[in-house]
Amino acid sequence: MFHKIRFRLTILSGSITTLILIAMTMCYLYVSEKTLMQSWVLSLENDISTIALNLEQQMMITPAWLAGLEGKGNYYIALFDDKRPFLYNKSSHSEDISWLLEKAWLYYCENESSFSENILSYRCLYKSFLFQDEQPYYCFVIQIAEDNAPLEMLFLIPLSDVKSQIFRQRLLFLVIIIAAFFFFWLFAWVFTGRLLYPIEENRKKQNRFVASASHELRTPLAVILSCAEAALDILPADNMPSETASDLQTDLSVIKKESLRMSMLLEDMLSLITKDTGHFSIQKVPTQLDTLVLNICETFETMAHEKKLSLSTVLPEDALPPCTCDRERIGQVISILIHNAISYTREGRITVSLFRQNHRFVLSVSDTGPGIPDEEKEKIFDRFYRTESSRTTKGHFGLGLSIAHEIIAAHQGTIQVTDTFEGGSTFTVLLP
Repeated sequence: MFHKIRFRLTILSGSITTLILIAMTMCYLYVSEKTLMQSWVLSLENDISTIALNLEQQMMITPAWLAGLEGKGNYYIALFDDKRPFLYNKSSHSEDISWLLEKAWLYYCENESSFSENILSYRCLYKSFLFQDEQPYYCFVIQIAEDNAPLEMLFLIPLSDVKSQIFRQRLLFLVIIIAAFFFFWLFAWVFTGRLLYPIEENRKKQNRFVASASHELRTPLAVILSCAEAALDILPADNMPSETASDLQTDLSVIKKESLRMSMLLEDMLSLITKDTGHFSIQKVPTQLDTLVLNICETFETMAHEKKLSLSTVLPEDALPPCTCDRERIGQVISILIHNAISYTREGRITVSLFRQNHRFVLSVSDTGPGIPDEEKEKIFDRFYRTESSRTTKGHFGLGLSIAHEIIAAHQGTIQVTDTFEGGSTFTVLLP
């Protein structure tokens, strides 16, 4: 239980911390990348504005100056006079770059009217736009008004550099998140362990106290029970009035009955404490479940007969293969289910069935009792939980089904409850 609670608290705290960290990182990355892109575009606009003003003042444009611009700014440049390309466009670029510049120019010409203008002087302006080919490019077109026709210069800037910078930033933050992830989860595991340590120590002390008290109470209970049985055996006495003997016999019967109830409660509590302390041993041996069911049902026949209930078994005609399980523990589960069925069924019948299905043994105990409401079906395997219809039934403390659940879980099996077709409940045990 301690490790299960610690694991769940670690999952909860680690998940919340990780989600907060991821959310904050994503927000920061969004703002950072947006700022980085804006700064990059602003830097390009400043460069383009400077180039445009220099271009406006130059009387002659030389290939050396254009080549220097391309090398310095990592641009691809193309010149156009009255929409006609300069010879420089093809003579200074490879065939792939020339073709790329031509496609970007055609895209600009088709959408020129939709791009906003940035006016630098009365005869100089530039326009910017995004162009997508195999990779994205940011483009500028500087336009210088001339007497005959405008001079236009196209700048094609790949976004690979800024994209690489963004990728490196994301990779860095991914490494930070992974490192923080392991740190936070390790911290959560250690912190929850320290947080739960006093609680676990207190629970162990309580278990040791209950175990010691239960062991100490077994001896006086055994003495009381044996004395009551001995007194019942010698009654009625010859020198005792019949009325007094009858009253005394009734009192002794009550003492015996309540002592048996207390003994059952102590046994149940010791079984659960044994499980909590990790000493819930399972000794698996090949067991004939059909024989075990018949033997246990035989011990409950008298109890069922006293309540005028029909107790029957349904077994397959062919012999079942042996089940590798703890014979005593599984017998305890069957006894708990049959005892509960007899206790809570006022009239009708109880059926115990066993068969094999898909490499599993299916054991079911069905009754025609009051049944269990759907909202309580998930709770009946909790310790000390009893349904409303069973609270007035003596001899049951809400531990039997919890013990049965623990035993079946230790066998890697399952136990569940469903409604019986004719009314009542059916408990089904699946064993591998």
